[in-house]
Amino acid sequence: MTAPIIEFRVALTTQDYDKLVAFYEDALGIEAGHIWTQGDNKGVIYDMGRATLEILDENSAATVDQIEAGKRVSGQIRFALEVPDVETALQRALAKGATLVHEPITTPWRHRNVRLQSPDGMQITLFQVLDKEP
Repeated sequence: MTAPIIEFRVALTTQDYDKLVAFYEDALGIEAGHIWTQGDNKGVIYDMGRATLEILDENSAATVDQIEAGKRVSGQIRFALEVPDVETALQRALAKGATLVHEPITTPWRHRNVRLQSPDGMQITLFQVLDKEP
């Protein structure tokens, strides 16, 4: 049986293309899969691994924000990116222009999460799945 959705793609539009490309490539270590330039038009596609769509009601979004950031801060869209090591990813992201929204925390669901804001203002949660309860 063919899946009803074959690929989940998020398209970001930015005022500073080069800065945002540098952030995602240098800070998050993502390699471009397809790049195009046509006149003044530029674009890039990254393979982001497995994609999921998470839909939260306002109460759940407020709860996640409270846990990760101490207050309601994210908008309608927030990226959540699983990384192998939150501390390493955090330092790399900050060095490349991210803004720390809240220090790393361990969630009740046993993830190590940190909330950032990318150079273009996108709220990003970097998370690391921890081992089972100590």
